[in-house]
Amino acid sequence: MNIPLTAKSNLSQLIVVDMQIRLAEAMIAEEMQKVVRNTGILIQVATLLDVSTLYTEQYPKGLGTTLAELTPLLSKTSSIEKISFSCCDEPKFNRQLTGDKPQIILAGMEAHICILQTALGLHQQGKQVFVAEDAIISRDPSHKKNALERLKQAGVIVSNTESIVFEWLRAAEGDAFKQISRLVR
Repeated sequence: MNIPLTAKSNLSQLIVVDMQIRLAEAMIAEEMQKVVRNTGILIQVATLLDVSTLYTEQYPKGLGTTLAELTPLLSKTSSIEKISFSCCDEPKFNRQLTGDKPQIILAGMEAHICILQTALGLHQQGKQVFVAEDAIISRDPSHKKNALERLKQAGVIVSNTESIVFEWLRAAEGDAFKQISRLVR
């Protein structure tokens, strides 16, 4: 299959990685708010356009559960607990990846650890990986910058929330367009 360089809703699966309470507390608050907002937009648009979504929680006993702002948006899917940094090292995650979805969209934290390792692992599995740079975060902004550079060098597509959701949508028409336009304002 020749995979296009733009995200397509019928080919995509959204993965939200470790958006947990105690991890969020360690981030720069203003940046964390943006990441939560953009991750929420991705989840809502994925739901609207029937894009399959998975989310993970890194050692929830220690790092807490998924943020309250995102939990209701993820109510149609169950969390995947993990202790590995790469989601790809968790058998349950791999079983829940949708085989007919060659594009994976990643959001979450931390950019230089779990996002980086997951993106590289998915890329090695032959997936076309998109990272929404405005929906990922690290405690140290220089670590995020380094992770994004490494991902680009590895062939991962670094994009942003609005580009991804409008690529999924494809055209400025209908109720979905109106709803998405309100979300991104």
